[in-house]
Amino acid sequence: MAGNRDSGDHATPPYDWRRWAEETDWSDWRSWLQRVASTDWAAGPWPGAPWEQAPRAGGISLSMRAWEEDEPGDEIRGHLTQAWPAFGRWWREGGNARPGAEEAQMRLEEHMPELVPAWQRLTAMLPGEPDAGAALALWNPPPFLTGCSQAAVLPGGPALVRNYDWDYRLFDGVVARTSYAGRRVLGMLDCLWGLLDGINDAGLAVSLTFGGRPQVGEGFGIPLVIRYVLETCHNTKEAMRALRRLPVHMSYNVTALDRDGLRATAYLAPDRSAHVTSLAVATNHQEKVEWAPYAAAIRSVERRQHLEELLAAGGSVADVVAACLRSPLYATRFHEGFGTLYTAEYRPAEGGARYHWPDLTWEHSLGRLGSDSFEVRLGTA
Repeated sequence: MAGNRDSGDHATPPYDWRRWAEETDWSDWRSWLQRVASTDWAAGPWPGAPWEQAPRAGGISLSMRAWEEDEPGDEIRGHLTQAWPAFGRWWREGGNARPGAEEAQMRLEEHMPELVPAWQRLTAMLPGEPDAGAALALWNPPPFLTGCSQAAVLPGGPALVRNYDWDYRLFDGVVARTSYAGRRVLGMLDCLWGLLDGINDAGLAVSLTFGGRPQVGEGFGIPLVIRYVLETCHNTKEAMRALRRLPVHMSYNVTALDRDGLRATAYLAPDRSAHVTSLAVATNHQEKVEWAPYAAAIRSVERRQHLEELLAAGGSVADVVAACLRSPLYATRFHEGFGTLYTAEYRPAEGGARYHWPDLTWEHSLGRLGSDSFEVRLGTA
């Protein structure tokens, strides 16, 4: 399909992502990070990133931020200005072929027309950047993957609880409450204006995990898909309906939970149809393990079994949150690129969000944000 894209400097990927992925020793995280760095994926630091460039002995300090705005304005403008230099470099130089702005706009209009007005305003906030429009549409981005565990919990809820496991050096650390398409949405930003997880004012919570497959195809980066679902869907049924039709560029698992306690997990992939399940738990494989070295290295099967057993025993929201803050769910390889950066607890019926760390909790709601800055100390590797 590369022939359908612009024939510019980046029409040919600078490396073969699938070969890269399959040849990587996933049991050796330091080796993995070195290979990631060699692709310019992690060539940061991200300007304004919430971490210290030289972590003090004993841990890593994150400076989290929170802001709110109904229309794209000064808050998102400042975020884009800070993030764009590193993000733009990653967009231009990463694997996979980049679309031109015209194709990206066409795909956005075709699949997510409700986001087009906000996308146009955001693109205008990065004048003189020819790649900005395509990057903000997040169509066919460079490959990327995360860890993560998540569970939709009913006792003591309903609540969607998830761990976000990733490299702290590539973490935006921004909670945003927006209303860019008319619905109030609260969640954790990623990929400029996408979301890793969040809730909306209709009583829907959604979060993602990587699906554990190296295949790459044509589609959107998952953070924009999460934003779209929260911007346009009222409940879990609508979320699953949207996820079935939206093309994604890699495999991901998306779990949704609504105020009525209906929960589901969609297995998304670029090379096969979406599969919707009634499962309440997702880690980093889908119906079966398809990328064994990766799954073994990050203990995807063990983490999923642990969550499933906890829910089967009647574990409450508090029980699941506590479990997310200790082994085997809580990852501590922070300096090796795989640490739990936060545990999110979204309560769709109340419109509330809590972000947990082993000794701290940061609380927000759709109606009122908590403190606009928050210091977190991650543990040692």
